[in-house]
Amino acid sequence: MTDKHQLRAAMRATRKRLAGLDATAPGRAAEHAGSLPAGAITAVYRAIGSELDTAALSLALTSAGRDLCLPVVIERDAPMIFRRWSPGEPLELDEAGVPAPFPLAETVIPNLILTPLLAFDARGGRLGQGGGYYDRTFAAMPDVVRVGFAYAGQEVENLPVELHDIRLHGVLTERGYRAFA
Repeated sequence: MTDKHQLRAAMRATRKRLAGLDATAPGRAAEHAGSLPAGAITAVYRAIGSELDTAALSLALTSAGRDLCLPVVIERDAPMIFRRWSPGEPLELDEAGVPAPFPLAETVIPNLILTPLLAFDARGGRLGQGGGYYDRTFAAMPDVVRVGFAYAGQEVENLPVELHDIRLHGVLTERGYRAFA
């Protein structure tokens, strides 16, 4: 089995290839927004690089009456916080250099967190970028529903899972929503 560093490099290349092959995937995934688990306050993210873009999904969720928020890194080794956000509102870079709502935005606790990833498996395993931001946040919010947002082609047979890795409840791809047992 390859280690996580090698797997991350391979999956970054896979995700970049998938993003280049299918520009319509984010819109097709957004068409399945209604099949997501309930979450009055839903956390989305601002896509960086080849991450599956959440713009169309954010609009679909807002149209369905969900309030949105974005994650904010305020300390590198701490769980993220979430600030209320609506599509089109201005953003600034947080401590990790990721676009986030301004500090004046209300801090909220989401019911559902949509997370980017490099790879996932059928048991809810998630391979992230390696910074641990989402794992620390999931550990601090154990009751929040965790859903990956990814290209279907990011699925792998089996991910190595360590003690600090927290499994997803499901994944939303351009093929639809799938819950994990």
